[in-house]
Amino acid sequence: MKNALIVWGGWDGHEPKQCAELFARQLADRGFTVDVADTLEVFTDAPRLAALSLIVPIWTCGTLTPEQSKGVLDAVASGVGLAGFHGGMCDAFRGNIDWQWMTGGQFLAHPGNLKDYQVNFVNRTDPITAGLADFTVHSEQYYMLVDPRNEVLATTTHQSESAPWTNGVVMPFIWKKVHGRGRVFFSAMGHVCSEFTTYPQQLELTLRGMCWAAR
Repeated sequence: MKNALIVWGGWDGHEPKQCAELFARQLADRGFTVDVADTLEVFTDAPRLAALSLIVPIWTCGTLTPEQSKGVLDAVASGVGLAGFHGGMCDAFRGNIDWQWMTGGQFLAHPGNLKDYQVNFVNRTDPITAGLADFTVHSEQYYMLVDPRNEVLATTTHQSESAPWTNGVVMPFIWKKVHGRGRVFFSAMGHVCSEFTTYPQQLELTLRGMCWAAR
């Protein structure tokens, strides 16, 4: 049986506790044994991390100690999967470039704040996206720095009054990649927990990405 560790905390605005509870239930329904932690100290427990199939970070705007950083980076490089969404993964530790290199992106802005925008799949044959159609969400539309090695699964096209110089920019929005021997998945959607019940496709593709990342 696959086993996942969800680590939640940081900025409350992204509802990390609620998201952790939701994905703990959902991953259990997909056959995972799930542990949940609300401390980054868990990243210093190398034997525990090494035994995992998947790590799901839900932690916005935090700081990793060198020991915590090394623990999670070594685990993923050795083959443990990493999967997450929105600021809980790609605005988690702004000062840690090793984390950003591993995850494949870093949040910069969300021009226009909460608004309607479309998610466009560019790979419709991948197991993560197969059978899913483009859809519109009402949320933050992330503008990000991204790793050119990412295998992009979906994009979004920026349009806003607050940053018109970005209008028309096609931004990678959902991707997967390999870091060392570990699989990494990220979706930029998921500002608050209710999005995952409002948009079933968002929940489904995020869960598929987590299952793909798990070794």
